[in-house]
Amino acid sequence: MIIASQKRKENIAEYLLYMWQIEDIIRANGLDLDKIKANVIGHFPADQETLDRMAEWYESLIDMMRREEVEKKGHLQINRNIIGQLADLNNRVLQDPRFADYSREFYKTLPYIVELRAKSGNEKAGEIETCFNALYGTLLLRLQHKEISPETLEAVTQIGKFIALLAQYFHLDEEDKLFKEDEKAEDMG
Repeated sequence: MIIASQKRKENIAEYLLYMWQIEDIIRANGLDLDKIKANVIGHFPADQETLDRMAEWYESLIDMMRREEVEKKGHLQINRNIIGQLADLNNRVLQDPRFADYSREFYKTLPYIVELRAKSGNEKAGEIETCFNALYGTLLLRLQHKEISPETLEAVTQIGKFIALLAQYFHLDEEDKLFKEDEKAEDMG
């Protein structure tokens, strides 16, 4: 809750990866709040009021996971909405000629996305979701101390650069600073 809130403010990509990790932590604890209190919350250095708020947060996530039937796999709607927002922003930025640097990063990343989608067999996943699947998969491999091939590292490095740029644009867009010149053009017209 505390970490998620901070990440949400600072970096939407890190926030989303963190929330996917929280979903997996909840699953690993069998959607059991008592286990989460013992294995996760109990290790967090905080006062009792904060620990109680964390327990309420986890409890609400458990409830959402049950209602949305993502107890075994998949992602909460709140997290899927962020993927959708990022995908929409990606499309808007790609269509704007003022963002040529962004377009270059996207098209440098696209071959990796296509290859990853083909390997995963998940043709339904959009470009942005595929990027996050790759980043999260690599995070899990690192946490398990498993070897990552040079090819995968190359792909994930490029994907990371692209997603970092998208995350930066996301926060500018949230602050109405990304397409600022559009407003000036409209005001002048």
